[in-house]
Amino acid sequence: MKNLKYTILTFLISFAAFANIPNTEKEALLALYNSTNGADWNSTWDTTAPIDTWYGIKVDNDKVVEINLPFNNLQGTLPTEIGNLTGLTKLNMGFNGLTGTVPTALSKLANLESLELFMNKFEGEIPSELGALKKLKSLKLYSNKLSGNIPLSLMELTNLEELLIGSNYLTGNIPREIQALKKLKKFSVMDNKMDGEIPVEMAQLTELEELLLSTNEFTGDVPMEFINLTKLNTIMVSDNKLNREYISVSGKNPPTLSIIESNATATLDIEKD
Repeated sequence: MKNLKYTILTFLISFAAFANIPNTEKEALLALYNSTNGADWNSTWDTTAPIDTWYGIKVDNDKVVEINLPFNNLQGTLPTEIGNLTGLTKLNMGFNGLTGTVPTALSKLANLESLELFMNKFEGEIPSELGALKKLKSLKLYSNKLSGNIPLSLMELTNLEELLIGSNYLTGNIPREIQALKKLKKFSVMDNKMDGEIPVEMAQLTELEELLLSTNEFTGDVPMEFINLTKLNTIMVSDNKLNREYISVSGKNPPTLSIIESNATATLDIEKD
């Protein structure tokens, strides 16, 4: 009799914890917990407690809207069930030990505005399916083991303000279609294996503040049209195969982008008005 009462009590506590959250979202969170070794997280979950008390989880109107689990010792892979968290606006799992590929199921998160999976061990290509995340403002996939080209579909994310995919093994060119990302403020592909010329179309990204292209195999010159980038305060293009050697510039009001040659020095002004 006592065991029966304990079982019923446990069931009621668990039901209360999940009562207002859709079953598909509850199952998705538990799948995440199980597939990333949740018992060994730095801050783990009491799965018998209400979901809105779980570490890193934000609930609004009975929907999970944020998952913030950086620096939390997540080990393993992201489950496909994560695509069932359709209310998510932010997913931050940076600085962990996640492996495997970036799941295509993330493309189902139509409300997502921030996707941060940096400083993990993801492999494979950046899924082209991420181009479906039309509300996305920040995409941070840097410092993983990603390979392949930048998907053209990412150039359709016209709300992007940050596209940070440096320190991977990416190849190919910067798509000329990048000119469509009119709201882009920060763009980094530094420390990859990319090649081709720096597209002049990037000069149309007039909101750009940070441009990090160093340590690749880019060729040609920095387009002179970059003088139109009046908000640019950081530019790094060193350690490439450019026709000239450029000094990296960083600061609130950089006076010039200097071009160092063997016998002369020229300058490409990017001063603000």
